[in-house]
Amino acid sequence: MDPTGGHYLNKEAVCSGLGVARMCQLLLGCTTMALVAHGAGFSATYGTYCMFVWCFCFAVTLVIFMLDITRLHGCMPISWDNLTVSFAMLSTLMYVTASVVYPVYFLSTECPSEGCETRDYRIAVTVCSSVCSFAYAAEVFLTRAKPGHVVGYMATLSGLLKVIQAFVACIIFGALANDGEYNGHIPMQYCVVVYSLCFAVTVVVIAMTLSGRTSALRFPFDRFVVVYTFLAALLYLSTAVIWPIFSFDRKYGTSTRPDDCPRGECPWDSKLVVTVFTQVNLVLYFSDLIYSQRIRFVSQSPA
Repeated sequence: MDPTGGHYLNKEAVCSGLGVARMCQLLLGCTTMALVAHGAGFSATYGTYCMFVWCFCFAVTLVIFMLDITRLHGCMPISWDNLTVSFAMLSTLMYVTASVVYPVYFLSTECPSEGCETRDYRIAVTVCSSVCSFAYAAEVFLTRAKPGHVVGYMATLSGLLKVIQAFVACIIFGALANDGEYNGHIPMQYCVVVYSLCFAVTVVVIAMTLSGRTSALRFPFDRFVVVYTFLAALLYLSTAVIWPIFSFDRKYGTSTRPDDCPRGECPWDSKLVVTVFTQVNLVLYFSDLIYSQRIRFVSQSPA
């Protein structure tokens, strides 16, 4: 017992619905990594990404779980609730991506050269990874903002959308890095600047919120976020028009996929990915702008 009469260990971290969700995340994450290491295997960039997702999410979840049980998060200069819901949202997105990428590149109906046992392991990895994404989504559902409850900004729909926007931008950067061929035209370079600028400011907004110090700023942080979201929506609207024109118009590129384009290393595919996720982020920023008119920030000091 501590001097104030409370317990050193937080039983709610285990016995609550949130605790059960995190224990499921740890169990499924550990199982997924064990299956990959034992028999499923991974290779190349896509496999390395999937393994990174499973290892990273497991490690951070374990740290969060232990800090919650021991109440040591109270010693950290952060907004704990904002941090945990942001990580849960990010992990959901990362697990969903890995659960799609891994079977696409490593699973087939026919047995691989390693044997049918390897295929069975890969099926098991896909299933465990998919189920684990639901475990992280459950945490988001349990900690999201509810009517009548005072919560941190990241638990609101607008805060969760910020995490999704940043994640989608990372997908766009990945496609650009995979030979996106954007150096040939200045308008395409403008689009890359827009992606980079919006991503950077979104990350700053998330970081400032996680620090729990937004109330100490000399300007109204909530108004800044709304104005920024409005400008980002306009910038993405311009890229949603410019990028497809300079990627697929016959005057600047090709409207159809070249026959000699190798899978996974085709610039046309990269441009298509950028186009699709530009539209996705455009919708996300406009949705964020609409929802942000209905909420007010609650600045939290680190607990």
